[in-house]
Parts: sequence; structure tokens; C-alpha cells
Amino acid sequence: MCVLRNTCVFCSFARMPREAGAYTRTLDEVFAEAEAARDNPTREFHIVGGLHPKLRLSYYLDMFRGLTARHPGVHIKALTAVEVAHLARLERMSVRDVLVAMRQAGVTSLPGGGAEVFSPAARATIADKKLSGEEWLGVHREAHRLGIPSNCTMLYGHVETLADRVDHLLALRALQDETGGFLTYIPLAYHPDHNELGEALGRTGTATTGFDDLKNIAVGRLVLDNVPHVKTHWPMVTPFISQVALTFGCDDLEGTVVFERVYHEAGAGTPMWLSYDQIVSLIRGAGKEPVERDSLYRTVRTFEDWVPTDPGREPGVPGVRPEGPEGPTFEISHRPRARARGQRTLPVLEGIESAE
Repeated sequence: MCVLRNTCVFCSFARMPREAGAYTRTLDEVFAEAEAARDNPTREFHIVGGLHPKLRLSYYLDMFRGLTARHPGVHIKALTAVEVAHLARLERMSVRDVLVAMRQAGVTSLPGGGAEVFSPAARATIADKKLSGEEWLGVHREAHRLGIPSNCTMLYGHVETLADRVDHLLALRALQDETGGFLTYIPLAYHPDHNELGEALGRTGTATTGFDDLKNIAVGRLVLDNVPHVKTHWPMVTPFISQVALTFGCDDLEGTVVFERVYHEAGAGTPMWLSYDQIVSLIRGAGKEPVERDSLYRTVRTFEDWVPTDPGREPGVPGVRPEGPEGPTFEISHRPRARARGQRTLPVLEGIESAE
């Protein structure tokens, strides 16, 4: 559930409380879902969601503590800047105090979601009433001051202009010059299925071009030379574009993932899961050497002796599953309609110059 269901029009994931597909996980359900990854070499729990109208900070802190107790070796990357600010408002706390509580409960880094594009005009169209660009930067600035590193992102391929993209990257660069807290930059491709913006633009069933995907990787690497890494997110752009991106300035390929909801509900046709063998083969196929890392980009292992279909990670350890987990928790249910309610015209849509 998300209170921005009616105004964050590029999203296909959010639901109103009584809308089909709405759900709120109990902590026991969260812990059970985490258990599904125990048999695989899981390094990170990546936890994001909607702006729930009723869940309080204590729910998330109990979740982080419970996951840390059950999986002490797994990093927790959790809550976008938008979610952190939402909890601060609900609790009447400062953003800093929310971040301190999260860190004490086991969070090791923040994801970069919610940045979208900082342009006020584009933001008024795609994410009206969402945290502003300056506010997003402010949450990450506070996290970095507390020693909590984070990722940064840009959503492209919707209504933003090329100038908007450049201004967004320069704002990220300026904050990185100030704090040095960003670990990686991840350009995110807009998917237009099952959301109001895609319908308004007449883009349902389309996707960003491979040319634009690779261009955003390359330009991001050139502009953000002070950010250590650039990641390609294969669930959004396909494993094959991600493989090519490794020669366009990208040095980080998204991992096995296990299960991704947000972009698959928006029409992504990519797999839900890639095995170790597939990821290692993709990287080697690009002429690169695969190195597994943790959330903080510390080397976990190298693959000089890796043989595809290797039955185990080390002697006595069960092999990696060739496919992802199954069951109702791991199923995608598309929204029956893109709009939450009524007919309306998106603000400033007519005045946005095409980014193509």
C-alpha cells in the first residue's frame, strides 16, 4: 500500500488500501520470505516498499532486528529517502533520529530509489506530492554524515528532458563532492505498462531503447567520476544490455536478485532470477573477470576456478538452486487498471520536451 498511489503516476506497484493486490506483510511473513534465500549465498536484503499510512517506525526496526538475528552475515540495505522522510513525519522525529534508529537496528546502507529525476517540472508530472529533489538529497546527506553509505539513481525515459538528466547528475555529483557517501550510481529505465503515465503517453507495451540505456550508463560514468561504481540493473534493461554495458563504463552487474516486484509489475519481461552460473557467464562473455562483492563493495570471492554447474560452493555445502523460489509470496499480480480513481489530466504533461 502507498499513500502516493494517486499522484506517483509512473509506478505500477502501489495500491490503495482496498485495491486489488494490496498487501501488508506481517513480520513473520517477512522472515519466512527471507528464509527462502537461506540455501543460497545471500549477501544482502534489499528492503523497500510503499508509504504505508499506518505502519510505524517500530515495525521496520523490529524487522531489521529480526533479520539481523536470523541472518547475521547478511547486509541490510533498506528504505529509500522517501520512506525515511515519511516515517520521520509520522513519528514527528527528525530524519537524523530515524536514520540513527535504523542503523542501531542493523541497517548498513540505503538504496537510491525515490530520486526519479530532480527537475521540478518533470517531478510535478510523474511524482507530484513526493519528496522533492532537494529533500531527497537532504536525507542522503544526513545518512552520509552518520556514516551510512548509499546508492544514487536516476529514472529516465519518461517526460524528462536531456537538460533535466544533466542537472540531475550534476546535483548528485555536488553531494558526492561534499560527503563522499555514494557507493554506486544506477540509471533506472522507466517501464510504462500498468501505470497511468504510460497510458497518457501512449507508451504501453514499449520500453526504452538499448541505445538510450547504454548512453545513460556512459554519460553517468563520465559525469560522476567521483562515484566509485556504476551498476547496470539487468531486470530493467535485460541481461544482454547489461552485458554490453560492462564495456560502456559500468563495472557492477546486479546480482541473482531472487525476486523483484516493482519493475516486473510495470511490464519488465526479464527473468525474476539469474543463477550464479548465468551471471558468471554473462561477465566472462563480455571479456571481464567476475568478482563477487558485498553491499559495501568488499571482495567476497573470485572465480578463477569456477566451472558452470559446479555442484557446490565449497566441500559439504549444497549446490545453488538453478531456479528461484516458488509459492504465492513470489507471484506477480498486475493492477487491473492504471488509474486509482476518476479521470484527470496529468499536470504540465504538454509542456515537457521529449528526451529522445
